[in-house]
Amino acid sequence: MFLFVVFITTVAYVFGKANGYGLSFAGIALIISGFMSLGSYYFSDSLVLATTGAKQVKKEEYPELYRIVENLSIGDGLPMPKVCVLHDPSPNAFATGRDPKHGVVCVTTGLLDRLNKSELEGVLAHELSHIKNFDTRVMAVAAILVGFVAILADIFMRSLWFRSSDDDRGRANGIFIIIGIVFAIISPIIATLLQLAVSRKREFLADASGALLTRYPDGLASALEKIAADPRPVRTASNATAHLFIANPFKGKDAKAWFSSLFNTHPPMEERIKLLRAM
Repeated sequence: MFLFVVFITTVAYVFGKANGYGLSFAGIALIISGFMSLGSYYFSDSLVLATTGAKQVKKEEYPELYRIVENLSIGDGLPMPKVCVLHDPSPNAFATGRDPKHGVVCVTTGLLDRLNKSELEGVLAHELSHIKNFDTRVMAVAAILVGFVAILADIFMRSLWFRSSDDDRGRANGIFIIIGIVFAIISPIIATLLQLAVSRKREFLADASGALLTRYPDGLASALEKIAADPRPVRTASNATAHLFIANPFKGKDAKAWFSSLFNTHPPMEERIKLLRAM
């Protein structure tokens, strides 16, 4: 997250110098990114649920699911989160919410149909670990910052079309214009890589924390095997929410090559299962 702030400040400074504004542009960018981060902090859970179409359920509707979440929350010392179900045949799950007091765990109907109790416990322990480790907050803010970098780059590129040649010579440094164009092209890619790197690391942490909570890593490992074996993607998943799911919701798009794997939202499933089996 510190790298994100430094990166956005650097990008904003370069764009500002290219337009003849210098540090003032960077300051404005930081203020706007701060407000955007606050917005994502307070409303990320509502936005995610609205985007995916997940619905909160009551204990009477899904008693076993509710009971497992309740027991795991007590065992981990967490407040009881909202329990939601997404009607989708693809087995998957996600967590959201800015902190444990506003946590949300969601599973698909496909997950409930495919997993046994110990496997479901493993998945839910993983999602509760995301809440306990504040991963949901980190990733919500990261997603907003990535979007902000893309907006900055777009504004800068558009501003180049509305500049006169006199304004270019008088107010802007030609070198900074060239650097700014390069930054406008690569900065959204770099910001996305930072976001995805954070996402992959937090998945490993949640796997380990979830296994520690249930004391049965094989349950989660077996659940991941079943999830990976199902070829159906989550219909309402998008690039903005893909990193929240326990497994890539698009299915079959995990790259194997080192460079292309940098763009994966999740670490390789085989590696996660191998680490869990070794515990």
